[in-house]
Amino acid sequence: MADLDLRAVHDEMVSVAYEAGAMILAANPAELDTDTKLNSVDIVTEADKGVEKMVSARLSSAFPSISFMGEETYKPGMRLGPEPTFIVDPIDGTTNFVHSFPSACISLGLAVDRQPAVGVIYNPWLDTLYTAIKGQGAFLTRGRSSEPQRLPLARSPRPLEGLGSALVGVEWGSTRDGPNYDLKVEAFRRLAGSKETGGAMVHSLRSMGSAALNLAAVAAGQLDLYWEGGCWAWDVCAGWCLLNEAGGRMVHGNPGEWDVELESRVYLAVRGAPSGQREIIEEFWGVLNGGKLDYSV
Repeated sequence: MADLDLRAVHDEMVSVAYEAGAMILAANPAELDTDTKLNSVDIVTEADKGVEKMVSARLSSAFPSISFMGEETYKPGMRLGPEPTFIVDPIDGTTNFVHSFPSACISLGLAVDRQPAVGVIYNPWLDTLYTAIKGQGAFLTRGRSSEPQRLPLARSPRPLEGLGSALVGVEWGSTRDGPNYDLKVEAFRRLAGSKETGGAMVHSLRSMGSAALNLAAVAAGQLDLYWEGGCWAWDVCAGWCLLNEAGGRMVHGNPGEWDVELESRVYLAVRGAPSGQREIIEEFWGVLNGGKLDYSV
């Protein structure tokens, strides 16, 4: 769809994100009906479903020729095609939401040819809006009356000097046993551990509880890396667009796998830097000691 107006899509997505934010803020997590999917920590609320219903209706009305993939309406076996597709997580960070912890967002992505083309992420509690259009840069707007700031926030990003000076984003995920969980726990130990015990001794590990906000932080230069396994295309599409436009790099989260797709489910994001991206990727892979995460698609 060569004539697709990405700016028009972006502007509608921003409007939708603000409406979704108002719906999220109006919901009282203590009074919502909740359900679980995989287990007791894989939570979905009626707010997730209501927001996705509104988003789907608005985007389908504005752009009826664009396909739609949403977390709450996804069916096993669905795959992303080359046609333009909205990829939506109505509330990324639902666990934070049900605990009234203000680190959650709506994540709206557009993929074209299975590549991120537009990304909009909005945290309504902090009124922070992240936006990106392929080839047109990534931006952070703090409050609707504020001027957008180009990402990364630093005018002259520092070189990446290795894991020993890095702030690394990680997540536990909803699966709390088995080989993937064991590899994550061991990787966290090696990342945080002292040099004397064979660890990388990173500055620290951070878990925001939202893949989209983790990726936004890497794009902004607030995190140096983010390693993720087990999430889905709707968790990463919007943030990936931000990352690309901010000079960052996304590779597969497993050692030696430089190529990564939206549906790979295992990712390593690195912030924009004048040097050191490839080196820190390879250093991170070394921490995994040949281990690989394995999630079905």
